[in-house]
Amino acid sequence: MSVAILEWSLLVAQVMLGVGMLATLYRMVRGPHAQDRILALDALYVVALLLLVTLGIRTNSQVYFELAMLIGLLGFVGTVALAKFLMRGEVIE
Repeated sequence: MSVAILEWSLLVAQVMLGVGMLATLYRMVRGPHAQDRILALDALYVVALLLLVTLGIRTNSQVYFELAMLIGLLGFVGTVALAKFLMRGEVIE
């Protein structure tokens, strides 16, 4: 019984994360300002990270957790670089 509940809840979580990903993609495309687009990109990589974690739990594979960690590291660096570019107009000083 508990395995069925876990599988069902993971499926529901993945569907909700997919909806969240579509919402952040909409904000990235239609964002009125560049700051909104960067914030949407930040939220998009967090949602993608969570989607990979739920997929890793569902399939019981370590590869998805490693990919989630890689996306987390690269997403953070990308967000910092884009924010610095918006503040100063250049990334490397």
